[in-house]
Amino acid sequence: MKRSSLALVSYASSDEEDTSGSVDPPMRVESQPLPKKRKLPPVSATIVGPDHVDNPSLHQGRIRSTPHVEGQFAAHVYVSLNLGRHSPMSRLYKVVQAVLRDAKQEVPALRDIWTTKSSGVVNASTEKEAKDEPKRELHISLSRPIFLRAHQREDLKRAVKKVAKSSKPFVASFTTLSELVNDEKTRTFLTMEIGAGHHELRVLADDLTPALEAIRQRAYYAEPRLHASIAWALLSEPEANPIATQSVSSGSTPGSDTLSRPRPSSRPATPDEPAGSGPTRFPTIPCIPPRLIAVLNERYGPELSSSKVGAFDVESVVLKIGKDITEWRLGCKWFFSFPL
Repeated sequence: MKRSSLALVSYASSDEEDTSGSVDPPMRVESQPLPKKRKLPPVSATIVGPDHVDNPSLHQGRIRSTPHVEGQFAAHVYVSLNLGRHSPMSRLYKVVQAVLRDAKQEVPALRDIWTTKSSGVVNASTEKEAKDEPKRELHISLSRPIFLRAHQREDLKRAVKKVAKSSKPFVASFTTLSELVNDEKTRTFLTMEIGAGHHELRVLADDLTPALEAIRQRAYYAEPRLHASIAWALLSEPEANPIATQSVSSGSTPGSDTLSRPRPSSRPATPDEPAGSGPTRFPTIPCIPPRLIAVLNERYGPELSSSKVGAFDVESVVLKIGKDITEWRLGCKWFFSFPL
């Protein structure tokens, strides 16, 4: 058989490629200047909203200690004590009112702690909301002010619920009247300090520490002086008020107390220079006179510390986040939640 011939395909050699023709030289591209970046238009106010401006005149001269941050929620854990007319603590309310009356005669700048905004209660007979009724309620703090992001709210609720469920109801009582000053040295408070039940309340506060540290919030004070405030007043500016620049007395450890006790002052306890330079001016004082505290304790201390007046049952813990309030009963899985 004859083998079929294979067609040979000829390829040009590299020499032929070099001599087949001239190669066009590379084109020279001149660099063009980059276009200028245009500024972005300002964000519409309908998206970000107006800037928040604190106005102390709307809050009786009080100044926010922590600046407002958009998307941040202020929270607070406390025990609530109802002093309504028909509550078991109505006798304590009468004593508190008598203390406030005498204290204001000596220091007119003192203001009641009661809230005076609308209570949101609807009268069944008139179907009208009760306006401007004082909310006869005292708070015993179990935390510092807490500041949360939206995604942290449920975590804190679960933590407070867990603490409440693992605790049992107990009896507490008030023992004495005292003056305490806030950490910022901007306000002074007339308070009723806790006697019986101090240990149990402190355990509740301490049990919240892991949850607070998990969301990078400060734990409660190492040696808290648990109390309920009944009145407050603005303090003089630090440069005009030597009390605000002095250290805490030997009665408590500096930096460990939610409110520190000021030292006695020789200055009169009459309203001092008004706070701020705005159109609305509020009176300030250097301190509540120690003499007044002694007189109030002598006059009302025995009744305040009696079991029939100053003793009360601690049955629940309250968490307030913004305007949302949730209450858990101690030793119980049930809770109550209601907005303001």
